[in-house]
Formats: sequence, structure tokens, C-alpha cells
Amino acid sequence: MQVRGLFLLLVLILLAAASEAGKNKKDKVKKNGSECEDWRWGPCTPNSKDCGVGYREGTCKEETKRLKCKIPCNWKKEFGADCKYKFESWGGCDAATGLKARSGTLKKALYNAECQETIQVTKPCSPKTKSKSKARKGKGKD
Repeated sequence: MQVRGLFLLLVLILLAAASEAGKNKKDKVKKNGSECEDWRWGPCTPNSKDCGVGYREGTCKEETKRLKCKIPCNWKKEFGADCKYKFESWGGCDAATGLKARSGTLKKALYNAECQETIQVTKPCSPKTKSKSKARKGKGKD
């Protein structure tokens, strides 16, 4: 009977110790991290020029944080690096403008970015499309 009582007492002491250890870990997370959950993030601003490594600033209530970010050097400035779109195939060449176009539908907006639901992009028609395909055939890439 006494062994059983000692065993129960030992179990209670171990549970109390484990509970205290868990509380200490939670306190450490609150001191180092943030309790704020509604962060508003600005756009990624490159350190120099218009692409490469930079920082994104976020605010939540009274807190401010900076995260390292990177803008690819081939990003489309018109709609931003934080707006991800699913694009259709390129349309035919418009002889009047010398451009071909395609549209994209918003797939994902990163860091609460304000993005357009659909966008239209253009690029110059390439006059040498046939010679490129011939060059590929000649190099055995078919």
C-alpha cells in the first residue's frame, strides 16, 4: 500500500516538473517571437537597382520587422514580384503593332500584396521563328 502511494506521489511530482518546463518554453517563445498575428507586409525593395537581394518591412500593431527577400532580375515590373499568375499561351502576332499578347489570372498574392485579378502582357513578335527551329534541327535537338 505504501509503495503504491509513493509511486503515485512520484508520478505527480514528475507531472508537475514537466508542466513547469513546458511553461518556461512558452515564455521563451513569447519573449523572442511575437504574439501579433495580423502582419501587414510591404513590397520587397531591392538594396540597389531594381532587382536582387533586398528587404520587406512588416508591421503589426506597434511592432515592425524586416525580412530579407529577393526580386528576380527577370520579374515583370507592371504587376510586381509578389503577384503570381497563371498565363495562357501567347496569341498570334499583331502585324499593326508588331506585338503578341497573352493574359494571366491571379494564382497567388504573396505577403498580402494588392494584385490585379487578371492582367494582359505583350512582347515583340520574333521575326526569326523559322530560322530558330531550323537551327535546332541542324543541331540534333529534335
